[in-house]
Amino acid sequence: MGNKYTKAEIVDSIYEKSGINRRDIRDVIELVLGEIKTALIDHRVIELRGFGTFEVKIRKGRQKARNPRTGEILSVSSHGTAVFRAGRELKQQVWNLKSPPVESAPGQTNEPNEPNEGNTV
Repeated sequence: MGNKYTKAEIVDSIYEKSGINRRDIRDVIELVLGEIKTALIDHRVIELRGFGTFEVKIRKGRQKARNPRTGEILSVSSHGTAVFRAGRELKQQVWNLKSPPVESAPGQTNEPNEPNEGNTV
């Protein structure tokens, strides 16, 4: 997941496009995210036309669940989870995207290996 886009990068991008004070941009973003969080906690559905919908889904509890780290069997009670569903416009815009280029580890190149001495092509 090397292609993260952070809140700070969003602020910088908006600043470069609009010239609005970075602090004001950050404050507005924080207010919007705070409103989304509050609405989700209040079991409200947040619909952003052209983007998508945020909502809380209640997952059923289970008597037999397994801790993936320890393998311990335990029970899980019913709980809420935040869900995002992309809107039609967003779905259409990302439909034909291909997988992002793979970042190489430091010291590696993405160039094909050269043939060894005994190998001929």
